Amino acid sequence: MVGAGVIGLSCAVRLAEAGHRVDVLARELPLETTSVVAAALWYPYKALPAERVTAWSATSYDAFAELAKEDTGVRMLPGTEVLHERTADPWWSGAVPDLEHVAPPPSYADAWRFTAPVIDMPVYLRWLRGRLDELGGTLTRMALAALPQSEDVVVNCSGLGSRRLASDLDLHPVRGQVVLVEGVSLDRWWLDSAGPTYVVPRSDIVVAGGTDQDGDWSRTPSPEIAEEILRRASALVPELARARVVAHRVGLRPVRPAVRLEAEGRVIHCYGHGGAGVTVSWGCADEVTALVGGLVAAPG
Repeated sequence: MVGAGVIGLSCAVRLAEAGHRVDVLARELPLETTSVVAAALWYPYKALPAERVTAWSATSYDAFAELAKEDTGVRMLPGTEVLHERTADPWWSGAVPDLEHVAPPPSYADAWRFTAPVIDMPVYLRWLRGRLDELGGTLTRMALAALPQSEDVVVNCSGLGSRRLASDLDLHPVRGQVVLVEGVSLDRWWLDSAGPTYVVPRSDIVVAGGTDQDGDWSRTPSPEIAEEILRRASALVPELARARVVAHRVGLRPVRPAVRLEAEGRVIHCYGHGGAGVTVSWGCADEVTALVGGLVAAPG
């Protein structure tokens, strides 16, 4: 297994639960990955094709609903997406049990409300790693120049690293910057896809975002962009105007025309999840586990 972000760890846990020996190799440990930056509101974003992403997202939704019953960093919270024009139900609506159109706030034309998993990523990534440890899996920091050459099945969950490891130049970064604030208590999330602008509460802070900068590799937070994020977020959720900024974070979403989840010989590729890595994580992990099971059972 290559990669220790949310996709890699989810796949590793499912494989270990299925009885496979799992050894994870990763240049970045979980709390160093793009995954830890994510606001981690369940929401299919910048990930295609629609049918597969909807199915993976529905599976993950159910898995997170179960995990929310435990001390995992997962909570099920209501929230509202506001829209600037009248809009039909989103293409992924079949994955959500309670989506309904509601009266929009002033200056918006439409809105819908639904309950979604919200994941405190530092807590959750620690839980995933602990779960892997419980199941006998290993995690080793290692910077790889190429995918391992092995008779064992190799699962490639290296995210943007697959530009090099899988020679995939269709994969590119979409930069996302967020601002972490404290001093305000929220019990729901808000989203305006224009921007995009989102306000997502964690247990002790609120994540305000964001940006959608295609092809930008910079991981350095921009003070000007942070100011703009807070302006947009405060317009959406006025309570943020009294919040205190505690940190700035940048993550690079791994985007390609379609998520790559397929077997190539005895290598299974699972990358290119865009801004939906958390959202599709358990659905993709189940499919990866099924593919590994087929390869292990195949003769020769």
